[in-house]
Amino acid sequence: MPLSRRQIYRRRRLTVFGAIALVLAVGFYLPTTLLAPLTAESATVLPYTAPETTAAAVTMPTYGSSAIGAVGFDGILAAGGSTDALPMASISKIITALVILEAKPLDLDASGPDISFTTADVELYNHYLALNGSLEPVQSGMVLSQLQVLELMLIPSANNYTASLVNWAFGSQEAFVPVATAWLAENGMTSTTVVEPTGIDPANVSTAADLVTLGKLAIANPIITKIVSTESVKIPGVGTVENSNDLLGVDGIDGLKTGTLEGFGANLLFTATYTVGVSTIRIVGVVLGGKNHPSIDSDIQGFLEGVEAGFQEVPLTTKGTPYGTITTDWGTTAQLVAASTTSTLVFGQQPIAALVTTEPLTLGTMGDDVGILHITVGDNVVDVDLELDADISDPGPMWRLTHPAELF
Repeated sequence: MPLSRRQIYRRRRLTVFGAIALVLAVGFYLPTTLLAPLTAESATVLPYTAPETTAAAVTMPTYGSSAIGAVGFDGILAAGGSTDALPMASISKIITALVILEAKPLDLDASGPDISFTTADVELYNHYLALNGSLEPVQSGMVLSQLQVLELMLIPSANNYTASLVNWAFGSQEAFVPVATAWLAENGMTSTTVVEPTGIDPANVSTAADLVTLGKLAIANPIITKIVSTESVKIPGVGTVENSNDLLGVDGIDGLKTGTLEGFGANLLFTATYTVGVSTIRIVGVVLGGKNHPSIDSDIQGFLEGVEAGFQEVPLTTKGTPYGTITTDWGTTAQLVAASTTSTLVFGQQPIAALVTTEPLTLGTMGDDVGILHITVGDNVVDVDLELDADISDPGPMWRLTHPAELF
């Protein structure tokens, strides 16, 4: 039975409208699918295996007061004896030297201005002679450089030259004291008191912790570092003077200052340099109130063995080690790997943990930085960049056209 005119028109309309609908659908679907943004993927974090550290075995003296620190390490690594402020004796001269060099700066390898000595300086010699203090000869009319007087103050620990240098720099010992007091406060040495520049007065006191701070300040000054590491020096009109530190050059010890006070005992503020792995360690330590210098020297050598052994260079990451994985909807997988090999220097047993931070990722190229591995070592944090070990590329038109659900 032939179709009626109405049926023919109806079929034609359905065909036309269907074709138009198909064209519109394809025209919308194709560009929308091909240009749709990809879903950002978050990384799956892989576990971090923390390296083990071992406890340090350091036996500090029980007499007097003692402490050990290191440059780059906060606080005290080991301590023994009292935490009270005790007489520091001639260790005071390190404070005096730093205060003088702040007021009268001296370039490294420069001699500085000349200082003329008079009968007043001879009187200072007689004054400290009567007090049984450490001395070096002086004559009226002598002329020495600022550097030479610093050497006489720090190498043989001459009280008379210390007082003469203070008088030259500040006019009097009385004028020096408030300047030194202000300097101590500025540098956080709040448990240290200075009433005169030489340390012959037992009222010059400090704690072992403060003196570790002082030692770090001293070795940051290249002039003082050079002087205190000198075994002997020849001074015109005085002769050859020897360093009062008998441990100089022994077991890595390269400074710093002795102190001896009648009725109290022997002191030593010392520095030592060691190498652990690729790291150089600068130790600063002090012992106050020992029986005599031979006994404290022996004790220092003993506990320094434990201090040196207590430092460990700990590997934290190896370049290329994965700490996360990203897998896309279209099946591409890339790992977040350490961009570098890193290690850190620790003292004793330290807790080590890690945290990965990263942003969700869509596309990327091998080598792109895509996150950070934050490694906490004790109180410090070491950050290591994480990078892609493979490309994450667009899945292409075929996948896009056949996976609308993943796109939308």
